[in-house]
Amino acid sequence: MDTPTQNRIAQLHPSVRAEVNQIIQACDQALTGRAKVRITQGLRTFKEQDDLFALGRTRVNPQGKTAKKPLGNRVTQAKGGQSVHNYGFAVDICLIIDGKTASWDTAKDWDNDTVADWYECVKIFAKFGWEWGGNWKNFKDFPHFEKKGFNNWRQLIKRQRDAQGYVIL
Repeated sequence: MDTPTQNRIAQLHPSVRAEVNQIIQACDQALTGRAKVRITQGLRTFKEQDDLFALGRTRVNPQGKTAKKPLGNRVTQAKGGQSVHNYGFAVDICLIIDGKTASWDTAKDWDNDTVADWYECVKIFAKFGWEWGGNWKNFKDFPHFEKKGFNNWRQLIKRQRDAQGYVIL
């Protein structure tokens, strides 16, 4: 497991950290070829979420200048507070190939075992009770996984927070 992944796991809600460690280790063991899993996103602040939501919707760049058309592609449907990432119960992943190149290719079978590496990970996340954004009907989010039972932001936003800012379960 690489350092960026370890750092992102350490910021997730305390109740899922050990489980996500197990999931990533299981994925890395299942992927016997050139690919390993990296968590690219974990916990996000409301501001970070709002900044992602603005992509493809606003014409104002980070320097405050206005462009003629919206900047970038839309990457999320959720504003700050409306994403399970904001509560530490979601992760986005990619595959790191040969220790250096990021891939979001869901079809490639880097270990030649006749199962796409991405889907090997999808199955492992599912065994641990995580929902895959690639199964969503309206907005496919292939890198995204969220913990079932803790994936309703409308419920999470109402919960009290502990001293570290995590929702109290």
